[in-house]
Amino acid sequence: MRPRRDLVPVLREALVVLGPMAGVTEAPFRAICKRMGAGLTYTEMVSAKGLHYNPQAAAARALLSFAPDETPVAVQLFGSEPEMMAEQAARLVERYGEAIAFIDINMGCPVGKVVRKGEGCALMRDVHRAAAIVKAVSTAVPVPVTAKFRKGWSESEANAVEFAQALEEAGAAALAVHGRTREQFYSGRADWDVIAAVKQAVGVPVIGSGDVFTADDALEMLDRTGVDAVMIARGAQGNPWIFSQARALIERGERVCGPGWLERIDLAAEHAEALVAFAGERAFTRMRKHVAWYVREMPGAARFRELVNHARSHAELMALLAEYREWIARLA
Repeated sequence: MRPRRDLVPVLREALVVLGPMAGVTEAPFRAICKRMGAGLTYTEMVSAKGLHYNPQAAAARALLSFAPDETPVAVQLFGSEPEMMAEQAARLVERYGEAIAFIDINMGCPVGKVVRKGEGCALMRDVHRAAAIVKAVSTAVPVPVTAKFRKGWSESEANAVEFAQALEEAGAAALAVHGRTREQFYSGRADWDVIAAVKQAVGVPVIGSGDVFTADDALEMLDRTGVDAVMIARGAQGNPWIFSQARALIERGERVCGPGWLERIDLAAEHAEALVAFAGERAFTRMRKHVAWYVREMPGAARFRELVNHARSHAELMALLAEYREWIARLA
């Protein structure tokens, strides 16, 4: 059994990490973010039950495909059955070996179809089961086990500190905290004070998550909460440059300008090509939302998004990007 990694130096060196987002952080996007300065990437959340009953499913294989330059990567599992979680985590580590930095347990997903099964953020209402999952998985694998969770289920059930302490006692090697409750989903403001409280309450590394949309946000979160690393999720949508900007500001006090219009279009085209090469022709439909994020607030963006949303093929999408680039070049 290989020795477990100490996640303190790993996370402090990583500094800014790309958070897991279902339907967004596929391998091609993770590779782009890694190149742009993300110190660590997470897979999209993978169902332990799905792996148990259908391990060869194409969807599962896609979720567990890693870009060559992003490893070691954090693999995020979700589920509610400790034994099944442990079994599948062990199989993943056996299969992928050194490519896996650690196994992360999703205890923060707020989506109804997940929480109705007692998974995701529903585990914050069942601390004993959550701790049992962490203990079972950490016993079964030779890599660190971490967990990502929220402030709580609701404001009246904001138990992040007690929850974090229970997971640490169960064997969690690090914890990621999103400063919103399940009831908030992604509305309102993230509570960074609760992230700071978790950091003060546990001895393992803590990653802060929520409302990091600029390099200044990343620096402020580090300063205000004392976390070991900052997780950027929605802030990276259409803006993977945020990682290099954050690193420059935090490490060197240097402010780096954002990308120009043409650079944004060019990266959108690169991303589209990579996604189709990775997942096939039909993946161009999943690229539509990314294109909308890349061109956000650019001239003619609303009309361009409408055209993109009606594109019927990857070739048509690429042609639209080329035409839009030519038009933007004349404006610049």
